[in-house]
Amino acid sequence: MVLIKISSRVPLPENEESMRIFKSLHASWAHCMKASLCMGTMLASGPLLLCLGTPAMAAGDDAALDALEQQISRIQSEQRALQKALVSVQKQIAAHRTVAHVGSSAAHHGLAAHQVANLDAADHEAGIAVASADRGDEAAAAHRPATSGHLHAIGPDAQPVFSGAEDTPTVESVVGHRAEDVISRLAENGVGPHSRETAGAQAAGALGDHGVFHMGPVTLILGGFIDASAVESNRHTASGTFNFWQATPFKNEPRYHTDNFEGSARYSRLSLMARGNIDHYSTISGVFEMDFGAGAGTTDAYESNSYAFRLRQAYLAYDNSKENFHFLAGQAWSMLTPGRVGIIPRQESLPETIESSMLAGQTWARQLQFRFVKDFLNHRLWTGLSIENSATLYSTNGFSAGSSDGQVIMPGGQTVTVGSDGTGLTNNALFPNEIAPDVIGKIAWDPHWGHYEVEGILHFPHDRVSTLGAGKNHTAVGGGGGGSMILPVIPHKVEVRLAGLAGYGIGRYGSVMLPDATLKSNGAPSPLFSVQGTAGIIAHPNPLIDVYGYFGYQQAGRSYFSEGGNAYGYGNPAYNNAGCYTELSSNCAAGSNIHSVMEATVGAWYRFLKGRYGTVEAGVQLAYSRIHAWDGNGGAPDTSLSELFMDFRYLPFQ
Repeated sequence: MVLIKISSRVPLPENEESMRIFKSLHASWAHCMKASLCMGTMLASGPLLLCLGTPAMAAGDDAALDALEQQISRIQSEQRALQKALVSVQKQIAAHRTVAHVGSSAAHHGLAAHQVANLDAADHEAGIAVASADRGDEAAAAHRPATSGHLHAIGPDAQPVFSGAEDTPTVESVVGHRAEDVISRLAENGVGPHSRETAGAQAAGALGDHGVFHMGPVTLILGGFIDASAVESNRHTASGTFNFWQATPFKNEPRYHTDNFEGSARYSRLSLMARGNIDHYSTISGVFEMDFGAGAGTTDAYESNSYAFRLRQAYLAYDNSKENFHFLAGQAWSMLTPGRVGIIPRQESLPETIESSMLAGQTWARQLQFRFVKDFLNHRLWTGLSIENSATLYSTNGFSAGSSDGQVIMPGGQTVTVGSDGTGLTNNALFPNEIAPDVIGKIAWDPHWGHYEVEGILHFPHDRVSTLGAGKNHTAVGGGGGGSMILPVIPHKVEVRLAGLAGYGIGRYGSVMLPDATLKSNGAPSPLFSVQGTAGIIAHPNPLIDVYGYFGYQQAGRSYFSEGGNAYGYGNPAYNNAGCYTELSSNCAAGSNIHSVMEATVGAWYRFLKGRYGTVEAGVQLAYSRIHAWDGNGGAPDTSLSELFMDFRYLPFQ
């Protein structure tokens, strides 16, 4: 058998002798087709292969030649369509491979060799899809190496591949807000973005790499896990794996003397992100994150355990890599929350603990915000301004209740309104008066070793003091500052985390939820001084194990006055603590006048199953808390809480 390759781009012969030979070949080709010998289309290189047997050379007429030309044209058209289909399949396959061609792009952006190695050494799921195709030559683009800052579709988080260079997003444009963000990796600091399997990343809202779907130009990414957690404690607090330290019983309460076991799946979580490229440089994304942590009116611990679906995060983010500008609007982790790299959503530095309250002294909130961020120096210096929802947490110890919730009666008879209960579609709980949002500023720095932040906040407690027929508004100014750092002692293996915040009227930003303010003698808000801080060491000895140890501390100041023989305010030394050590005694004001809370904890996670089906991990944590009250009549009592946490978690999208 003889193989003759005829290029589809060779023109038809023009002289008489060549035309005679061509017609003979045509007759032979027709004979081969009638004999059903073979004909193939080689898609990878594009040429047409004609398989010829031992032909009988025969002359053809012009009509037959015209028919041949039409048939060749049709086959060429079908061939081009099949080529495009193959290119599409190749791109989809490439979208599920790990980073293979990142070197040239990293070199384009000035990444050192060790930074390239860190791009995805810990998590195989990283990947960015951008185009390097020229319009009308998609097949060639599929085989073209990544150059000029472009990457092929090389990860499960692949962006749609565009047909024209003028539509091609650059590496910088694919911010995407995922754990493997290109911006984060370009600002390699030895700390690196979260590995999404870690509990700290899960707490921050890590998304999946298996549940990725493309709907036209929009990519949908799933995240979340099934969680089965339990706690055994030496006090009965009835809060499950959530520590509400202010409700820890003192010795006067019977539940101080009873152990407690409680387990639940209520902190199982679902998340979804939709993302798309607007142009070469800008990306828009929207994120939902929900769990079942809320207690509904029908929730019971005896039969149904029907916890309510609740909102954790819901926000949109816009990122522009040309201007290095980032905007976020919606409910997300407060910008006060310590981060790991830059000022980027889902890169918050949160403890790996099982307890859903995380850690005493941890700075955080999830609330509505409008965040504006700008980065400089190749994504190493970040500045941010965030306008966030305010909610003053008052302590009204000693005051008599007014005619409605959110009102207290002063010693002189005035009524002070600090808020009111929610109505309509809002839950029936106290919502404080607020005259302005909280204003938060942050600067983050990512040198080649470590991550460092400084931050500040302004807060404005507000109330109204009324008498019959008249009234006066009062506004106080609170706020403070702090910072955090992550020191990569052994990069990507062992890190030390330090964070702290201090100021007036900002107690609610700590996990212990100590009060922000109390009232002065004239009814005006009196912001309380507060301090909170955490220190931890976290180790990743191998990709399957995380080990951690933390210490956290939070304290509240005092503001009080006495009038008519009665004590008012927070931390008043005239409060009666004499019965805090006697079971069933009611003479114990310690629980509502907490001075400080300390927690020390150690724990570990083991990912014993990991593959295409997802990740299954188990965790265990030991925690000890000590709670001190302000001194009063009878001294300054304290109490403690010892806990053993256990958790099994299935992450189908990790």
